[in-house]
Amino acid sequence: MTRQEVLEKTKKVIHDCFPDMEVDKLQEDSVINTETAIDSMGFVLVICKLEALFDVKIPERQWNKLSTLGDVVDALWKRIEKK
Repeated sequence: MTRQEVLEKTKKVIHDCFPDMEVDKLQEDSVINTETAIDSMGFVLVICKLEALFDVKIPERQWNKLSTLGDVVDALWKRIEKK
């Protein structure tokens, strides 16, 4: 799996959780909580679904450091590569 595939699957999960959101407009530098209006509970939902999809675990202490879509993809990609 490539990093680009991780990005596309991450966007799909976000769209599945928030169908009204235009995920095609999301860029890697899009700030998740301000530019997407995903609140903290929505963010937890997205992260949990991504962890299940990719069969990885992002430590909760790292979650507050994930502010952009690119940050989330990097965190997932880092763990996928280690598998």
